[in-house]
Amino acid sequence: MSDLDFSKLETLSVSIDQHIAHIQLSRPEALNSMIPIFWHELPATVRKIDEQSAARVIVISSQGKHFSAGMDLSVFTQMGQDFVGEPGRRAERMRRMVLELQDSFNALESVRMPVLVAMQGGVIGGAVDMVCAADSRYCTQDTFFTIKETEIGMTADVGTLQRLPHLIPQGLVRELAYTGRNMGAQEAKESGLVNQVFADQESMLAEVMKIAAQIAGHSPLAVAGCKEMINYTRDHTVADALNYMATWQTGMFQMPDIQEAMGAAKERRKPVYQELHKNISGMQRK
Repeated sequence: MSDLDFSKLETLSVSIDQHIAHIQLSRPEALNSMIPIFWHELPATVRKIDEQSAARVIVISSQGKHFSAGMDLSVFTQMGQDFVGEPGRRAERMRRMVLELQDSFNALESVRMPVLVAMQGGVIGGAVDMVCAADSRYCTQDTFFTIKETEIGMTADVGTLQRLPHLIPQGLVRELAYTGRNMGAQEAKESGLVNQVFADQESMLAEVMKIAAQIAGHSPLAVAGCKEMINYTRDHTVADALNYMATWQTGMFQMPDIQEAMGAAKERRKPVYQELHKNISGMQRK
């Protein structure tokens, strides 16, 4: 995948318009289950968008009746075939595999732009891990969430148990994890997992795109700062987060975007902001 050519993706379709990148899970015939290549394509795609500063917000949705059935059986089959050899070395390899899977969804959290997820139907197993790493979640009335791993004899290991307790009450997380039961859209809304519930996918996507457009209309530096600070605050004390905020502002608080915002408001026009620099190391060739 070079530059912004996403035409060769097998599990995703990507479009970018008006500073909004729309990534769709595109295997509806297989319930958008996460086959081995998906775990490489998703992080590579979102990181490429960030690397090229190609969008100010990312929207993830899916094609078909269900958002995603989670980890495809082929992944478990592959893991089973690898589950051989001396126990210590086998365990070390397994640890690296789990870290690699986790990194696929860490990418949603680490990119500079917000990631919004629009879901319908089943959000199962690994799909719960994925959406928990997003900034905001939206769903249709028929959506249900399932921590499926418990039911198949394993502990969820790609982010659900680490991120979900920051999104909904601890007791509810534990119940969902221990029982593996379905949580419907209304319960998800009431618990704070999703921001809004819509009648159908069409109305959901229309509204989520409006939200994305509102985000994209703001200074990308200001929005990136919001994401950085909210993520940092979640994992640190208030005192540490305030100290980091003060340090951040000493470098990132500059007047051009503020002046543009104030000028645009005075002139009753939309502000025009510079994009962030590409997220590429200075040691890499341009």
